[in-house]
Amino acid sequence: MPMLRSLFAAVFLSALVLPALAADDILDAIDAARKAYQAGDMAGAKQSLDLASQLVGQKNAESFAALLPAALPGWKAEQAETTSVGVTVFGVTSASRRYTGPAGRDVEVRITGDSTLVVQFAQFLINPTIAGAMGKLIRVGDQQALQTHEGSINMVVANKFLVTVDGSADAASKLAYAQAVDIAKLSKM
Repeated sequence: MPMLRSLFAAVFLSALVLPALAADDILDAIDAARKAYQAGDMAGAKQSLDLASQLVGQKNAESFAALLPAALPGWKAEQAETTSVGVTVFGVTSASRRYTGPAGRDVEVRITGDSTLVVQFAQFLINPTIAGAMGKLIRVGDQQALQTHEGSINMVVANKFLVTVDGSADAASKLAYAQAVDIAKLSKM
């Protein structure tokens, strides 16, 4: 049994070090959890399910990164960064990219999902009184969004994803990047 736990620990640690793994690794972790559960090894089952959850989060983060917009004309985009943190920290998966404009000002676009915090933030956007205190309600395509007094934009998509656009650039640049996010594809995830 100690050797089996060591094996599970090694698999879990490798998932933290290696880039996101293929879907087969997710199925393998789920299968390992099932086998551990059937053998009465609750700790092993939990570790394997936690691993599967982490791998799913990493795969989601990669999907979010693919939806980040390309650099707008005259701007330069950095590499997208992804993060996936398990349920112990409210479960957050995100992808972000920073863009630098011709005047050196920047914009960062972040897509966040897999978190109960997104649903809670959505309550602010649907309540005009609360949203009005935080900024103003605007439309980004068909999507309702909140634009802060500094021009940052927050929008909840499909009650599952939070898109945040902020940075040192002007409000018009932030709005342009918000409009460049593929909301239709994000809604279908």
